[in-house]
Amino acid sequence: MKKNIHPKYYPKTKVQCACGNSFTVGSTKEYLEVEICSKCHPFYTGKEKLVDTLGRVEKFRKRLAKKKK
Repeated sequence: MKKNIHPKYYPKTKVQCACGNSFTVGSTKEYLEVEICSKCHPFYTGKEKLVDTLGRVEKFRKRLAKKKK
């Protein structure tokens, strides 16, 4: 394996989110700024809304019901 080709690893990188949340992770950078974290992401906060604009869910349920008959 080649030596001296990997970047320096920082085990206590501070991550700062736009919402104000901060935490530490391991990274190849000393400091990270992110726009979305698990505290403000809609999927993790439960605020995500699924939009079925084309009625695909209903079409699937109809096909499934026909198949079971």
